[in-house]
This record gives sequence, C-alpha cells and structure tokens, in this order.
Amino acid sequence: MADSQLFCVAEERSGHCAVVDGNFLYVWGGYVSIEDNEVYLPNDEIWTYDIDSGLWTMHLMEGELPTSMSGSCGACINGKLYVFGGYDDKGYSNRLYFVNLRARDGTYVWEKITSFEGQPPTPRDKLSCWVYEDRLIYFGGYGCRRHNELQDCFDVHDASWVRPPELFIAQTGFCMREEQIFWGWHNDVHVFDTKTQNWLQPEIKGGVPPQPRAAHTCAVLGNKGYIFGGRVLQTRMNDLHYLNLDTWTWSGRIPINGENPKHRSWHTLTAIADDTLFLFGGLSADNTPLSDGWIHNVITNCWKQLTHLPKTKPRLWHTACLGKENEVMVFGGSKDDLLSLDTGHCNDLLIFQTQPYSLLRSCLDCIGKNAIILESQISLLPPKLLQQVLKKITFWTAANHREEQRAQKEEKEKKCQWISSD
Repeated sequence: MADSQLFCVAEERSGHCAVVDGNFLYVWGGYVSIEDNEVYLPNDEIWTYDIDSGLWTMHLMEGELPTSMSGSCGACINGKLYVFGGYDDKGYSNRLYFVNLRARDGTYVWEKITSFEGQPPTPRDKLSCWVYEDRLIYFGGYGCRRHNELQDCFDVHDASWVRPPELFIAQTGFCMREEQIFWGWHNDVHVFDTKTQNWLQPEIKGGVPPQPRAAHTCAVLGNKGYIFGGRVLQTRMNDLHYLNLDTWTWSGRIPINGENPKHRSWHTLTAIADDTLFLFGGLSADNTPLSDGWIHNVITNCWKQLTHLPKTKPRLWHTACLGKENEVMVFGGSKDDLLSLDTGHCNDLLIFQTQPYSLLRSCLDCIGKNAIILESQISLLPPKLLQQVLKKITFWTAANHREEQRAQKEEKEKKCQWISSD
C-alpha cells in the first residue's frame, strides 16, 4: 500500500479561491463547519495540485498575509494570484492582495496593494471577476455602503447604525458620530489595472444592466464578460447577460432558444471554447444542491444539458478551472444546503472532459492504468516520454489510493449509521 501522506489532498472547504497557472491548480482560503461554527482555513497555506502527476502539496506562505476569509474573489494574471474582498469575523473586506506563483525560489509571498490611484469597490463578498487585457474587472457581490454612497443600483437588504472603528479615528484624526450603514446587493463594475495599479469605475454607456446580485458566476469569451444567475434579494436567477469590455455596454437579458437551466446561486461558469460556456452545480431556488451540467453556445444562444454527469456529487460554492486539455477541474464546495445543514464540505477533485483528449494523453493514461502489465516495456521508452509515463503512473496510483480511502470511509460511515439506528 502506498504511503497515505504521499497522496494527501487539500482540506475540504467552501467559498475558497482557485486558479490554474501552467501545470498547477492553486487553492487558497475558504471555510469549513465544525460543530455548527464557521472555521476559516489558515491564511498562510496554499495548496498546489500537479495536473500531470495528480499530487497535492501544501506550501506555507509569507509576507503581508490576507485575513482568513471566505467569499473572496481570486483571479490569475501573468502568474500572479490576485485576491479581492471576502468576509471574515470582522465583516466585509475591500482589500486587494497578490502573490507571485512563479517565484524562482519556490516561495509564496503575499503583498498587500496599498499604493494605488482611484477608489476601490466598497467592502463585499461573493462577487465575480473577469480577466481582460491585464485588468481585473469586478462585478456585483453582497456588502455594505454608507448613506452618502447609495445609488439606484444597490438593493438594500438591511441597515444599521455603526461607529467608525477606533483605528480609523486614530489614523484620520476625525471623531465621527455613528453613521447608517446599508447592507445589500451590488451590480456596479470596477476595474483594477495591474500595470498602472489604478482603480477606476468605467462609465456604462448603454444597455440594461443585470439586477444587483451575489453568488453569481462569470466567464470571458473574447471581449465579452458573461454572468449567469446568482441571488437577488430573496430569489435566485437563471438569466444570462454579457458586458462588452471594450465599449462598456450591457447586452440586456439574452433571449435563450429552448430550455434554460434552473434558477441557482453558488454555481460555476467556465469558458471551454471560443463560443462555448460550461455551467455546473449550485443551489436551486428551492434550496436543493445541484449536480447538473450544461453547455451554452453563444452563437445559437442554446443551452444543452449533459446527461452523463454523476448525479451523486452535487456541488455548490465550489471552484472550477480550465485544465490544459479543456477539462474542467471542479474542487471543493459543499454537497448540501449551506443555509441549513452546512455539514457536507468536500475536498475531492471532479474532472469533466469537455472534448476528446489528444492521442498522446490517451496513450499515457492507458499506460498509467496498466503499469503492472506493461512494466517490462516501460523501461525501454525514450527518456522524455518515460518521464511523462512515470507522472501518469503516479497520477493513477494516487487516484486509485484516494478512491480506496474514500470507499473505506463511506463504508465505515454506513456501519456507524446502521449501529446507531439498530
């Protein structure tokens, strides 16, 4: 039996950040539930998943560490992971951090971006981000605004009177009275230019914007930033919109030909081709965790439901990233309703193949799965090909080991349930 430490996996979590850069999937942050308490995962850990070998590794981080949070928005530009916003024990954040994922010495050092021009978005979580031309373009989310910041595009959920923190008074010298803070949903657009380190709020020049929302999802195709669904006040949506990221015009709700996916929030939308989006999971309008997958063609404006996905692995508040061969890599999330049960956080990696793998990939997988049978021939391969084969052998060994561990855990849980009900 292989050493279980060798084939470890990132901790289970929801509301985390995940990006792919090169051969690696990076996972940071999020939270789990322990005895009805929300526990934020360590802010000084980042987990990497080697796509070729299937191995997870945990790395300790240094620098100006972000607060341990959930609901932050993570995105990758030129090998740097940017994390904005989120929610922690002290409330909502509008701080922006980044870490270089390609550091030559293999260390991961956080930096807080403090020298910038312009005004960042108000504190919020569960927002979305489009990456376009070295810019981070943020939309929506749930958070707060002061009375003098209210606009028509902000749907108020609640309001309360708060005193500015002592730190604010000490730094500014202003002793302000209590002020009214409003909590609710946003549909504003904010841009951070990673080259100039500037925040700006572009002037929307046309079209009907989506309703303010949070826990929606987004993806970029060409110069268009798409969003789907999300929570609006007490309802969940299944509408699709796009923002032209060059002209700053909204499409309005896109009319769909044929069947629509269910209304949902906490789902993911991934661009898998120049004209195709992949939708997975989420929480339905009746608070049911979803395991369905849909393909949307933006040319025909049609959704097509995938029928071969496993029905026993619902996910919500997970992450989805595109792999090297257009496979969608879904990590973490919850398998039950976070609003009521909140006990089913996951740490398995679901991989959805959206197009046929290359002949090389198919051959490597075949050899990796049948390494024992082919043992005498493998050593005869050319060095470069042998290296790829050894990674695939490791991949399938790790995958089989984790599946055995998962099956043993499920069998143990079934026995415990049987004993308790006897």
